[in-house]
Amino acid sequence: MFTILLVFLAVSRLCLAHGSHSEVHGDLEDWATRHMIEEHHIDNFDPGSFFMLHDYDNSGAWTADEVRRTYGLDDDSNASLTEERKQQILKEVFGIFDPLKTGVISQGDWMRLSREGKKLPDFGTGPGHHGDMEYEYEIHHFEKYHGEGATEEDLTHPEDIEHFRLHDHAEDAQIRLDELERMAIVEANIPAKFLKSPSV
Repeated sequence: MFTILLVFLAVSRLCLAHGSHSEVHGDLEDWATRHMIEEHHIDNFDPGSFFMLHDYDNSGAWTADEVRRTYGLDDDSNASLTEERKQQILKEVFGIFDPLKTGVISQGDWMRLSREGKKLPDFGTGPGHHGDMEYEYEIHHFEKYHGEGATEEDLTHPEDIEHFRLHDHAEDAQIRLDELERMAIVEANIPAKFLKSPSV
């Protein structure tokens, strides 16, 4: 899934006439512009491309879960937000872009309301971190401080060390899981209440 996202982002950058990372276009008071620049390194986009990039299941409509993900409401950076506040944010976004209260934001409504000047509000929850661990590290640290020519010896920043520590932790967990899956089931260790009683 992550590989598909990377390919999509690479194609998106070409299709959307991606400019320089250092240039900032548009009004940074506009949350969608901030999100695209900080989270995708895309500073030239239109409402249609924004919608498609965040329609994670390609259904032609945004669900509450997709809006929640786009805003990064479940990211560690928003761990202090209460569930009540997260629900308020979703209610406000749907209040703008789902006028018929269908429970989804259709691409048609998004395009029409965007043309009318409606925008995604900035709720002060950050730029909307919604990638996995690898993507967020790549976008927010590696590209900024290291780049393509970086060697393993260059990766000494605290962010690098933490990233590779998390990798090691994930690898260790996978090894333990693989070992458990290879273990034979010992019937004597299964509590009797979970065993089928022998048929008479």
